[in-house]
Amino acid sequence: MTAVESRPAGALSQSPGSPNPGHRPLGARVKAFVSLTKPRVIELLLMTTVPVMFLAAKGVPDLWLVLETCIGGYLSAGGAAAYNMWFDRDIDALMDRTAQRPLVTGMVSPRECLVFATALAVGSTAWFWFLVNPLSAMLSLGALLFYVVVYTMILKRRTTQNIVWGGIAGCMPVFIGWSSVTNSVSWASFVLFLVIFFWTPPHYWPLSMKVKEDYARVGVPMLPAVAGNKVVARQIVAYSWVMVAVSLLLQPLGYTGWFYTAVAALCGAFWLKEAHGLQSRAKAGITGPKLKEMRLFHWSITYVSLLFVAVAVDPFLR
Repeated sequence: MTAVESRPAGALSQSPGSPNPGHRPLGARVKAFVSLTKPRVIELLLMTTVPVMFLAAKGVPDLWLVLETCIGGYLSAGGAAAYNMWFDRDIDALMDRTAQRPLVTGMVSPRECLVFATALAVGSTAWFWFLVNPLSAMLSLGALLFYVVVYTMILKRRTTQNIVWGGIAGCMPVFIGWSSVTNSVSWASFVLFLVIFFWTPPHYWPLSMKVKEDYARVGVPMLPAVAGNKVVARQIVAYSWVMVAVSLLLQPLGYTGWFYTAVAALCGAFWLKEAHGLQSRAKAGITGPKLKEMRLFHWSITYVSLLFVAVAVDPFLR
């Protein structure tokens, strides 16, 4: 494990911007606990969960079930995120992009974070088990444990392939969405699992290129922090081609029709254009703002949103 020297993260008295232990307003505290769950990340996870429920139901699923699945998914992913912040509080204190996280500022103590994360983990598993079904509960718990143990504790600080294999946790919502409706998994959910698997590296690596100095400073071997832009861009293009190819498999397998296929093809073509554009700029030795690596990062969010909206809409057009 990479050793990182820093002030004790979450120590209220050691950070100039930290709140006084006796003066932590309730509103700010609530906001801090919410931020522990990484709500913006959870938005993407739910964006891949709910459309799959429509595909599994071949129409509109039970809306109470959708709500129950979303709540359980939020609790589970939020617990995983809180565990991640608890474990990474040492390096978060040294990285610019994470310097305002609640454990670094002291708005939440490490003990409070650990209790909060555990409550969410236990609560989400029970929620899925009793209100959805046991299979979804086990898939949710498996995703949480994979993210916390395999990615955060084992892979993140040891290998450049951390986000590749660690991204499996972020693929699990498609299984959970399908299983919540059918109490099973299918080839359709497996294909969408693979779409997210191959989407994750080219989604995250452009952001990592932007903040690679942060990762280098704390010794986390995120690929852009240890390899040149040309190498990273080449791998982004490779993963992108596989992702687009996999996304087109649903129609041959009989799960979607013309609408999803058209959206997947058009969005995939634009993605490949952006990925190859980034590679061309990297090959030319362009660095700094002109590299425009964040264009692909922002498009990746739009891409997955449009693709999964198409997953939800397609059953109504067949």
